[in-house]
Amino acid sequence: MEGTALQDRTDTKFILDRFTLLELLAEVRPSYRMLEVDGVRLNRYETLYYDTPQFEFYHLHQNGKKNRYKVRNRKYIDSDLAFLEVKFKNNKGRTIKTRVVVDDFDIDMGSETRTFIEEASGIRQKLIPALWNSFTRLTLVSQHDQERLTIDLGLAFRTGEHTHQMQNLVILEVKQPKASRNSVFMRALKEKHIRPERISKYCLGMALLREDVKKNSFKEKILKIEKLEDGAAA
Repeated sequence: MEGTALQDRTDTKFILDRFTLLELLAEVRPSYRMLEVDGVRLNRYETLYYDTPQFEFYHLHQNGKKNRYKVRNRKYIDSDLAFLEVKFKNNKGRTIKTRVVVDDFDIDMGSETRTFIEEASGIRQKLIPALWNSFTRLTLVSQHDQERLTIDLGLAFRTGEHTHQMQNLVILEVKQPKASRNSVFMRALKEKHIRPERISKYCLGMALLREDVKKNSFKEKILKIEKLEDGAAA
């Protein structure tokens, strides 16, 4: 499994707080191992998302459309690796990711960047930097199934001069070749009444920081996240 990045997969996402995460990790510990990258378990990520000037990628997600794309540069801070990635979510709920190693963030969208995006997605429209995002990730690999869990902590968003940090929010994603609710972690989540959520870090950051985009479908989710954050401050 460690050699399998699951580039064509199903993703099931959950949101929870740090205290609940610690309880879950204690319960499932015998069935999962923590993935290390160059000896580091908590890995820092920085991401730059691109969109059209009208934020079409965001609005397709906001409107619940299938067959949608996400384009981003992602840097793995601790290993000093960077990728340009195109993610496609099809109408069957599968995520297909295509990526290429790059030197660094390409804010100006050079010709090689544009060519890769067009070949990977067919997108020819002009794309602009839309949102910066950073977080720390812990990755668990199942000892029994072809399953990988990513646990994102310390999320921060930035666009222009506006920033927003999330101290207590945890975004947990279960990555599987085929969606299954029978894994050890999925059963543990169910026992705690934690249900799958439709959430995107890109869309969350945009909805939190920008006043010029629609966010009707995210309002309930944002209220839930704000309650998690308020619980940390209490």
